[in-house]
Amino acid sequence: MATGTPATKLLKSAGIEFKEHEYSHDPNSTSFGLEAAEKLGVDPNRVFKTLVANVDENFAVAIVPVNQQVSLKSLSRSLGAKRATMADPTQAARLTGYVVGGISPLGQKRLLATVIDESAKQFETILVSGGRRGFDIELSPTDLADLLSAIFAEIAT
Repeated sequence: MATGTPATKLLKSAGIEFKEHEYSHDPNSTSFGLEAAEKLGVDPNRVFKTLVANVDENFAVAIVPVNQQVSLKSLSRSLGAKRATMADPTQAARLTGYVVGGISPLGQKRLLATVIDESAKQFETILVSGGRRGFDIELSPTDLADLLSAIFAEIAT
């Protein structure tokens, strides 16, 4: 079990049921989410990555399956915005308090508008980063959305 990240601390304090999954992260890996799916033996459609985007004048979080990309047009539309671009990785790390490749949607420095891809609802549980490389959290997509005040929308391509 992990010693506790802001993500696990938030889940515990909220009384949300979750499972921790650790794996040996390969420092040469560049596709963190696909590495997690492979090493944990989980369908990549159930493992979701956390992306930070600039949406008009604000920032937002997009949560999409690791084997897909976020449609910035769909993300901006789902938030009632005109335009979205990917945030600079350094900026994403600073905003969330997590290292790139370990950015969890949970326990970020401040709650950002969050959109979870609609496909998450087809699973009883999904996996998201637990707040560091080599550590994922499994939980209900509904619990994740409730905790983040997130919406579901078709944002993956």
